[in-house]
Amino acid sequence: MSGPKLVAMVAYMEHKNLANTTIGEQRARGIADGVHRVQERIALAEAAAGRQEGSVQLLAATKTRDVGEVMAAINAGIRLIGENRPQEVAAKVEGGLPDLCSQQGLVLGDWACDEDDIPSQQTVGFHVIGQLQSNKINKVIHCVDTIESVDTLELARKLAKRAQLHGVSTGVFLEVNESGEEAKSGCAPEEAEDLAFELAQLEGLRLKGLMTVGAHVDDERIIRTGFAHLRDLRDRILSSRQLGTAECTQLSMGMTQDMEYAIAEGSTEVRVGTAIFGERAFI
Repeated sequence: MSGPKLVAMVAYMEHKNLANTTIGEQRARGIADGVHRVQERIALAEAAAGRQEGSVQLLAATKTRDVGEVMAAINAGIRLIGENRPQEVAAKVEGGLPDLCSQQGLVLGDWACDEDDIPSQQTVGFHVIGQLQSNKINKVIHCVDTIESVDTLELARKLAKRAQLHGVSTGVFLEVNESGEEAKSGCAPEEAEDLAFELAQLEGLRLKGLMTVGAHVDDERIIRTGFAHLRDLRDRILSSRQLGTAECTQLSMGMTQDMEYAIAEGSTEVRVGTAIFGERAFI
């Protein structure tokens, strides 16, 4: 990260206390209303696509939101959160987010749960959804259960090595740049299948699915074509039955502006921030 983005990052980390745990009742109510509105959108989109109710999970994208705001979303029913920046993961963990979840009978990070003892509804999945630099792996590897932004074999190998050192099995999604837009991260679609097979064999990692960001255009056909291609790629990976691919079932695609298109094309997880928390005051 460099230039204006780095300046913006420093600016908001200096001016907003991400460890803050106290928010007003009106703000908490607004966040809860946002969660419920998005859940209704998801349910309507599932029905329109002829899909089973509850087949799409809502991930709350919590970039620039403090611990109090995140907990308001969790209290409203969110069971999956995603952070863009390692610095924010660390700030919120150190700010007491795991303890606050524990007070609600929840465990933050589903890799930490014994499936025989703790039902899935008592966990809050904790994902990294933004680009991860290899020198920031140590900030997140012991905090989050899944990293959705793995797009190179080099990064995957480094993650696998750190996961083994920490004694954890880290979930990963392969990020694919379906739109081909230069500003977006992700591997090229034509390289994705082979890369997925290589990721799937790395000890310390579990290939759980694929992720993409929809094309930044107004053309529904173009947006849906990218989502459909990712679904087809997932299906090919699963049908290959290659080592380590059996868990590659998830499709993380769709955000506030295009979640209905993504759900129609088979998304299992939509990543939503603005429609839950409102517009961000910081980049």
